[in-house]
Amino acid sequence: MPDTTHTTTVTVPARLHLGFLDLNGSLGRRFGSIGLAVAGLRTRIAFTRAASTGVTGPEHERVGTYVANMAQHLEAAGLRAAPVAVEVLEVVPAHCGLGSGTALALAVAAGVRYVNALPLDMHGDALHLGRGARSGAGMGLFHTGGLVVDGGNGRRGLAAPVISHMVFPPHWRAILLLDPARRGIHGLAEVQAFKELPAFSENDAGRLCRLVVMRMLPAVVEHDLASFGAAVTEIQSVVGSYFAPAQGGSAFTSPDVEAVLTDLAAAGATGIGQTSWGPTGFAFASSPDDADRLARRARSHPRGRDLDVRVCAAFNRAAEIAG
Repeated sequence: MPDTTHTTTVTVPARLHLGFLDLNGSLGRRFGSIGLAVAGLRTRIAFTRAASTGVTGPEHERVGTYVANMAQHLEAAGLRAAPVAVEVLEVVPAHCGLGSGTALALAVAAGVRYVNALPLDMHGDALHLGRGARSGAGMGLFHTGGLVVDGGNGRRGLAAPVISHMVFPPHWRAILLLDPARRGIHGLAEVQAFKELPAFSENDAGRLCRLVVMRMLPAVVEHDLASFGAAVTEIQSVVGSYFAPAQGGSAFTSPDVEAVLTDLAAAGATGIGQTSWGPTGFAFASSPDDADRLARRARSHPRGRDLDVRVCAAFNRAAEIAG
């Protein structure tokens, strides 16, 4: 039987990908991403020392692959990892743009190291597990929560460095629209999409960087939702237009999400967009009450009745490791 005195539970919040900074890359670094950790959607995995390794719960096959890869990774580094019984307690929905794969990988990396009394190496482990090739936001949010910006990928083999971290205003809310009937581009299809997309304009890259540095981030410091939302909407418009050819000609993967977000914008929501390849869309509100009003409107919309509508605060702390 497992030794339950060594149980460790790792909890990683979902994240929104609010956009890229530079898809051109002519300065030597490409991508650069904006990530926001959100409460209410999370991945929780329990790790217990055991006589042999086994994984149960949702996404157990995917988690099992990460556990096996971590054991091999540590062994190659001259470190021995004891067998663990792994129970997946909660998961972020997969392929919805909420960082599920990175959350699973980072939870496994932290859990396996923690139960073996080994120091964390989130960047090295994430890259070994195939995460963070384009965005360093997920790794940054694991350590801090809140809002992070990474500086893009430069030298091969290094994770994109986090260049900004901010506490997100705790009274602001994100309204999330999940479409259970659709999945965003992922895996080999994602790799192929990036290969087929045209070169990104240097002018547009400069515009995005200016929006982030001179509008979005100052607005967070000053709790100015109108400026923050305007910046997010414009960033999403530029990035969404670029990715549209890979998404059937639209900036949104889900037509239902797009229709409801258009209505929410007319009703006072701001910061309209799609996280990563979607299909999850988002909008922002200035208070819990206003977010609840917009969520009710979304649920009653003819195109919103089959959507999963959530109201989420920011998650302004690091991922939790307990045990």
